[in-house]
Amino acid sequence: MNLYTTFLRPLLFTYDPEWVHHLLIQKLDQTKGKEFQGLKQLIHQQFGYNHLALHQQIWGCHFPNPVGLAAGFDKDGLAWNWWADFGFGFAELGTVTPQAQPGNPPPRLFRLPQDQGVINRMGFNNQGVAHLQQQLTHDLGLEKRKIPIGINLGKGKNTTLDQAWRDYLYGFQGLKNYGDYFVINVSSPNTANLRDLQAQALLKPIFEALQQENLGQKPLLVKISPDLENQAIINILELVTTYDLAGVIATNTTIARPELKSAYAQEIGGLSGRPLTRRATEVIHLIYQQTQGQLPIIGVGGIFTAEDAWEKITAGACLLQIYTGWVYQGPGIVKKILLDLTEKLTALNLSTISQAVGLAHR
Repeated sequence: MNLYTTFLRPLLFTYDPEWVHHLLIQKLDQTKGKEFQGLKQLIHQQFGYNHLALHQQIWGCHFPNPVGLAAGFDKDGLAWNWWADFGFGFAELGTVTPQAQPGNPPPRLFRLPQDQGVINRMGFNNQGVAHLQQQLTHDLGLEKRKIPIGINLGKGKNTTLDQAWRDYLYGFQGLKNYGDYFVINVSSPNTANLRDLQAQALLKPIFEALQQENLGQKPLLVKISPDLENQAIINILELVTTYDLAGVIATNTTIARPELKSAYAQEIGGLSGRPLTRRATEVIHLIYQQTQGQLPIIGVGGIFTAEDAWEKITAGACLLQIYTGWVYQGPGIVKKILLDLTEKLTALNLSTISQAVGLAHR
């Protein structure tokens, strides 16, 4: 019996989703330091899982397993040192903008339980680059990093599109010593016109400014929308190749509204979870085919089970991220997926998860 889905989730779902999320992050933030090591060990014993077949070396970083926490969950890095204990193989902080901003007015987060989805229109609410820098500086003194930490960069709400490159550059300059990889987020539907940055003319100056600053030191990835036409994705991949980016995250949330049953189905914002599963996997297939399997892909969108994870891995994703699945399935989801993935590898006589990447194409 899953105690979370049977008892805890029905209770939590009676409360405002943003309040519940804020409470969790706040409590994890308050339990830092040596005096909480015992608690962290208990959490790790309950939710952690380690198997050599799941380990990978990507971008010079060691990933103990392919399941990561997606951006948006821990925007300000308040709980970064907990995610390894909850079983994640990596975690992505942010989205962070140059200055603190409140985001869109609440309510802005909606559960769609009948569809196993979430709609959000948060609008890059975060405490800014300086705060995240301070947070990571302070915490690195307290605890060693157990998993790779990515940082997701965004532009400020009031920054014009032609000046957007300055915001991404500012974020990267301020945080490049703290992240193991960096993500250029040009695909959130919740900042007005942000998705226009996916056009080549606006994306070029962003890639160029960051790579001139980067000089190959850090892996830079771009996160794309599932709502793009395939040709638009191919156009982005051309730029990714030209500017030697390290990978693509496929995908962000969708503004599409497939046949949904839940009460909040028509709320404005990005839809995540089960309704996104199929399209996100299609985009992974497309990227893998177009790049002949040479470009690392982080697959995200509607992962609830090991079967979902396996479909994205065999489509071409070497790493995965979850968010909505964690909300619906609880913290036990990571361990369950990892256990089942290990069984799949054994059944197919594969010695590492890397051998499964892109298997559907072979």
